[in-house]
Amino acid sequence: MERPETVRIPSRVPSADPAGEQTRTRTASDVASPTPEPAPRRRLLADLTPLRVSPDFRRLWTGTTISWTGQSMTALAASLQVYDLTRSSFAVGLVGLFSLVPLVVCGLYGGAVADTMDRRKLGLWSAFGTWALAMVLAGAAFAGLRHVWVLYVVVALQAMCSALNLPARQAMIPRLVPAEHLPAANALGSLTLTFGFLVGPPLGGLVVGYGGYQAAYTVDAVLFTAFLHGMWRLPPMLPDLPAGGRRKRASVVDGLRFLAGRPNLRMTFFTDFCAMVLAQPKALFPAVAGAWYGGDARTTGLLVAAPAVGALCGGVFSGRLPRVRRHGLGIVLAVTGWGLAVAVFGLTRDLWLGLLFLALAGWTDTVSMAFRSTMLQAAVPDEMRGRLQGVFIVVVAGGPRLGDFVAGTAGDLLSPRVAVVGGGVACAVAVWALVARWRGFVRYDARRPSA
Repeated sequence: MERPETVRIPSRVPSADPAGEQTRTRTASDVASPTPEPAPRRRLLADLTPLRVSPDFRRLWTGTTISWTGQSMTALAASLQVYDLTRSSFAVGLVGLFSLVPLVVCGLYGGAVADTMDRRKLGLWSAFGTWALAMVLAGAAFAGLRHVWVLYVVVALQAMCSALNLPARQAMIPRLVPAEHLPAANALGSLTLTFGFLVGPPLGGLVVGYGGYQAAYTVDAVLFTAFLHGMWRLPPMLPDLPAGGRRKRASVVDGLRFLAGRPNLRMTFFTDFCAMVLAQPKALFPAVAGAWYGGDARTTGLLVAAPAVGALCGGVFSGRLPRVRRHGLGIVLAVTGWGLAVAVFGLTRDLWLGLLFLALAGWTDTVSMAFRSTMLQAAVPDEMRGRLQGVFIVVVAGGPRLGDFVAGTAGDLLSPRVAVVGGGVACAVAVWALVARWRGFVRYDARRPSA
């Protein structure tokens, strides 16, 4: 006769048990033959489970989506206002430089700060700084100030606030969402960025056209309150104590040293550099719009928008990503797909076919970013997540700018076609050369994350 075994199971109903549990008796045969769980339902659309299971993540994601649209409006409005004041394209280009330098320089420092203090507090104060600077822009526009240096200073300060906010915000995601839902959460995050890039600039152009720069900056400040609300409602989030049990001042050098000894994490950055530096054709779009398609500025706009449209579709139809366990292999295939799609775009002379392949490239970028972000969050100890996210920001911010330089230089020295096709092929070849050197990356299993 089997001996009964008393076990405890969770209960959702009130119980006299102080632990909130009920007891029942089952035999060893029950333990040996558990009831199988139903197979996961196949899905194609984005997995919204993180929004359902975590109210904190839902508020933060909603606030980020709304505020990012407003920030994209401000980015366009600032560029338009600089050109209105100076009539100089060089002066407009300086807007990007004034935002890039603080992002790169402060990104690493912001990650170190995020590993030292309450990340919720750091995120909240840096977000408040961004909101206050949007109010400064609106106030300056209402006052009729026409000094371009004011715009440069505010843009640089906003970039500094972002460099402090982003590592803290990204490092908090694994504390808000269960590990099995991190790929879905990061796919939703990429959807936020793409939505802002697509909706923010056209909306900003309309608002500036009808209400002026002051209206655009004011709308940005109002929309940004949604992010402040999402951040305000979060619980305190101090980083976990490192080995030894004592919290010490976080060092950027320690973060870089940690990264140097983690081949899987290094590969996430190396593969992204392959795509963004070797196969980034954006700088050539004005030239190819006329030379290949006989188009004008509107054709250039379509070429710029195509990857973003593909990325948006990749986020909307990302429902299968959470089921993928081989994240390293997924990144390699996605970056290879990016390079090959760019190369085929360079061979086309039909506009709509070219737009299709650029959209496919944008789709693969969404897949790559979702897996890269998940690996950085799952395979990194909590006390190091801020610093690794800081490195991630430097790569994401600096890679495309360096890629623009490489593509533009190759296009002038050789030809746009050679630059685009050669860059795409070089991207695919470089990725597999890296895999040949670090073969363990393609065997990375999300069920047993290892850096």
